[in-house]
Amino acid sequence: MDIQLAKTFLEIMSAGSFQEAAKRLHVTQTTVTARVKSLEESLGCRLFIRNRAGASLTQEGERFVEHAKNLVFTWQRAKLDLSKPSEAAPGLVVGVENSLWNPLLVETINQLLVEKQNIVFDARIEEESLLIKQLDQGLLDAVLVHKPHYRSNLVVELLMEEKLIHVRSTKEPLPNLFIDWGNEFKAQYDAVLPHPRQQGFKTNLGPLALKVMLSQGGNGYFRTRVVQKYLASGELERVVGAPEFSYPVYLLYGEQAVSEALSRFTYALKQQSKTLDYWSV
Repeated sequence: MDIQLAKTFLEIMSAGSFQEAAKRLHVTQTTVTARVKSLEESLGCRLFIRNRAGASLTQEGERFVEHAKNLVFTWQRAKLDLSKPSEAAPGLVVGVENSLWNPLLVETINQLLVEKQNIVFDARIEEESLLIKQLDQGLLDAVLVHKPHYRSNLVVELLMEEKLIHVRSTKEPLPNLFIDWGNEFKAQYDAVLPHPRQQGFKTNLGPLALKVMLSQGGNGYFRTRVVQKYLASGELERVVGAPEFSYPVYLLYGEQAVSEALSRFTYALKQQSKTLDYWSV
């Protein structure tokens, strides 16, 4: 299949319309329409519903999203691998949950660069379920996630212990903020706390909620390493008697993915996990 068809499909999904996708891809809208028609004919189903508001995915389109991402990713990885001469630096493709890339992944890569570790590094920031699926498919060499996934062919290492603690602004304790730290956190939260989840403001992005709380006030659950400096400065305080929740970080990789590049990366990653005093976001 022409990889441009999958790229065009994903661009339309992201842009929300054929017209905007055409602008982003630097092609005409007629070209985009033709690509979608070709793709739909190849798959034997309709992928988009077009209306005045733009374009939305059909049920078949929603099911095709992960396939399209995998197709594009596999193609990019193949190009990267084949573009290197046989004596080139080893390559490593690592997937990371959104909440873990900064500063853990940033500082790990910085350390590898400072030490002049010659690695062709490819970092993929995705949601946990997609990372695990791509790891199972061999599209990723390793992943950083908050939940262990045990498989017979996977190595699972506990990288660091993190906690989610309830804090509030010392200036204004309201509104209640709810940060979605994943299904496991929500299950623990609902099981332990007698009251419903905070509904004053809800998001799945911790840095956004933290900025709102520091600016306007409020309370919610945040990672200890993130709020440590604000607790020390007196801007935030812990809510007395509130339960804590475990939020560990795991490194997962396939047994067949063990390589010199992965060993270098793992060593630097473990060093950074021990030396980072707090996380900025």
